[in-house]
Amino acid sequence: MKIMIASDIHGSAYYCRKMIDVYHMEKADRLLLLGDILYHGPRNALPEEYSPKEVASMLNAMKEELLCVRGNCDTEVDQMVLDFPVMADYCLLELGGRPVYATHGHHWNPQTPPPLKAGDILLNGHTHVPANKDMGRYTYMNPGSVSIPKEGSAHGYMLFDGRFQWKDLDGGILDI
Repeated sequence: MKIMIASDIHGSAYYCRKMIDVYHMEKADRLLLLGDILYHGPRNALPEEYSPKEVASMLNAMKEELLCVRGNCDTEVDQMVLDFPVMADYCLLELGGRPVYATHGHHWNPQTPPPLKAGDILLNGHTHVPANKDMGRYTYMNPGSVSIPKEGSAHGYMLFDGRFQWKDLDGGILDI
């Protein structure tokens, strides 16, 4: 199964459109969103083409293909306009034979990890900075941000197709 992993759209119709275009170009089977879908949050500037209603409409059109966890900017009012569940704090997946604990990152992150077994993967967004770090007992991964990348990183996502890759929204492979 090919899974595209993205985070932190923050209501940008421009970057949501690009993300969906890349999803189709990659021919992924599912899109895993790691939270902060509609609202930009008080600490972020408005992203390009800020239009939460348009983002909701685009994502609702592909609801059967989405897996999602709740970010710190996602609320019950967001769930009222989204046709797919977004209020789970985490989801557990198995990718490449390894357990993956997917969460947004505002509660569970490398500083406060959930109970993980040796060899597990902690996958989260929130920081807007891509990461692939060996933490000793587990591996920490972050796709970065679709719309508001930080620390000079690209507007990006991750792809899992037997192995993990980090890419920019033009499909270029990133060295993370």
